[in-house]
Amino acid sequence: MSRQIVLDTETTGLSAETGDRIIELGCVELVNRKLTGRNLHIYFNPERDSHEDALRVHGISNEFLKDKPKFPELVDEILEYLQGAELIIHNAPFDIGFLNKELQMCGHKPLKAHIEGVIDTLVMAKELFPGKRNSLDALCDRLEVDNSGRTLHGALLDAELLADVYINMTRGQEALLIADDEAPKQQQGVRVAAFDLSSLQLQVIRASDDEIAAHEDVLNQIDKSSGGKTIWRVSPVGEKAVS
Repeated sequence: MSRQIVLDTETTGLSAETGDRIIELGCVELVNRKLTGRNLHIYFNPERDSHEDALRVHGISNEFLKDKPKFPELVDEILEYLQGAELIIHNAPFDIGFLNKELQMCGHKPLKAHIEGVIDTLVMAKELFPGKRNSLDALCDRLEVDNSGRTLHGALLDAELLADVYINMTRGQEALLIADDEAPKQQQGVRVAAFDLSSLQLQVIRASDDEIAAHEDVLNQIDKSSGGKTIWRVSPVGEKAVS
């Protein structure tokens, strides 16, 4: 079973090292590349106010967060949910940096000790679409993922959108995967039907004299324009080939 968690956070600012904290965690579970509906969504009381710039991005007020649980109160639940999964994150160093800081403050090991690995969809998008904008909104537009409800950033909504984006970016992999419940154990893997080709008669259609002459004329024109340097007119030792 391949279990992946698409993860996103919202924070009070941009720097965990200078005291910014996580205020929202959104996780979407994929098993064998299919949404399971077993998601995790939590708001946290960060015990500090959000920066004005961050507030304009996520719109989560300080007042709204005052009665929410603190991260240490739910850390065990979070780690149990993430345990052994492969995480899918857009711009992974940002979210992982914040999660590691929160875990450190709770006396826990870094995130890598609890998970299978991390896929950074920003890195993946830059490889697939070099030179283009690869924000989540840009990828939604490019891959025709409906993001019309995204007026502000939200961890769960962004994780749901990213799950669709990831599935679209890796759709070619589906042909290589057979889920455990789709075939008996002895039949799992890629199956190729066998055909007996020994009796197959292939029809050979040869070029006519006119077609051969026309082809030779094209080759001569290319050879002339290259100054006699076309490789098919030159022998392996660099001498003009004999026609």
